Amino acid sequence: MADAMISIETRLRDCGLRPTRQRIALADLLFAKGDRHLTVEELHEEALAAGVPVSLATVYNTLHQFTEAGMIRVLAVEGARTYFDTNVSDHHHFFVEGRNEVLDIPISNIEIGNLPAAPDGMEISHVDVVIRLREKRNA
Repeated sequence: MADAMISIETRLRDCGLRPTRQRIALADLLFAKGDRHLTVEELHEEALAAGVPVSLATVYNTLHQFTEAGMIRVLAVEGARTYFDTNVSDHHHFFVEGRNEVLDIPISNIEIGNLPAAPDGMEISHVDVVIRLREKRNA
């Protein structure tokens, strides 16, 4: 556990963030299970279940700080529902409707062409493709 905490602390420092007790605890919960997609509310529930005394607002602010630092990325797949993705590499997603589940699609499986030119002074940072899935309906 001490090695994992040191690497989380180092990772936070390397991203320009002060490794506070709450940031360390939330980063540990966020990154301990590999690549994943979760909402502010889901991480808040995990934190409370793990005995980490943290408010929903603190989780929200921390996830946005992690996003600005490049540790995670934001994925908006439904109107008010925003997921945070621990996999910051180029890739796309399936969204399973009704289950609110997000699954990774490797970038090599999708080819994107004919993108419009970015407006003057702007550049395309990345393209997010979200393919929505649902259970098959009986014919």
